[in-house]
Amino acid sequence: MANATNVLASGIDINGSIRFSNDMIIDGKIEGEIISDKGRVTIGENAQVKGDVTAGEVKVFGKVEGKITSERCELKAKSRLDGDIKTKSIVMEDGASHSGRSEIGG
Repeated sequence: MANATNVLASGIDINGSIRFSNDMIIDGKIEGEIISDKGRVTIGENAQVKGDVTAGEVKVFGKVEGKITSERCELKAKSRLDGDIKTKSIVMEDGASHSGRSEIGG
């Protein structure tokens, strides 16, 4: 499975760090770090993440309380980010909410 996608569905609660190398879709509650060197992480509409997110690409549809560090970050229309962003490229749709500092480029 060259490009396997990991899924943490709604109803799953995790307390601790998550490390992965492929892609991950999160729709549950996570309290802890989410870390991937090159992978993509999608924070679903039902997701609630309390902790830092580090990945190659991050798409947020739900709620994140923590810092996002990535090559590319997308904040979708109903997303809410309470924390800083450090990314090379960002897309923020109308309706997205961000409270924190942004460092873009470089």
